[in-house]
Amino acid sequence: MVHHVSPTPVRSAAARPVAIDDFLDSVGIEPNSRSGSGAFNIWGNAFPAAELPCGSLTRLDGVPFRFPSADGVRPDHLRCRGQRIVLPAAHADWIHVLGAAERRTEDSLLLEYADGTARRQWLRLSDFWPQTGPRFGERLAFRTGTMLYPRHEQHTMSPSIWHQRVPVAVADGLRALVLPHNPAMHLFALTLVTEAE
Repeated sequence: MVHHVSPTPVRSAAARPVAIDDFLDSVGIEPNSRSGSGAFNIWGNAFPAAELPCGSLTRLDGVPFRFPSADGVRPDHLRCRGQRIVLPAAHADWIHVLGAAERRTEDSLLLEYADGTARRQWLRLSDFWPQTGPRFGERLAFRTGTMLYPRHEQHTMSPSIWHQRVPVAVADGLRALVLPHNPAMHLFALTLVTEAE
């Protein structure tokens, strides 16, 4: 069963999910029937696919995200390894992310602009580990009722995926973002949000 928390909706004039399919490089979600292929961490833990909106457009706190498909074989998320992601919009106030970390983690990402300038912002993600709360003010996106191990399902553990946002100090001319070199940070989806004026 999916435990999804949705507090106050985020007021926004426009939201553009970012296509990250070409950057997915890791398996962290599996069908319960074939646990053992995923490895969100070094112990081979994985999220159960049946408890997440895999392969769909899902809306959290008023923000749409394209949640990746997951079959336990093809990559379903990315580990931050310095990937450069071209963005679809020239104006954004926030970058919203769905992600989680192996232990709470913070690192800087780089925002690139059309005029050749670049600015650093912090990306902060709390732990996916069961029953661990947010450490950086994120909203809980999903908490599953089961955690998969390589050879069994643990029904007393409930891992989390978080809804975090990164401020864009200069909204106009944003062209790309460069993720940190920090494979302990895992991202499932990105969305650009322009606030209503």
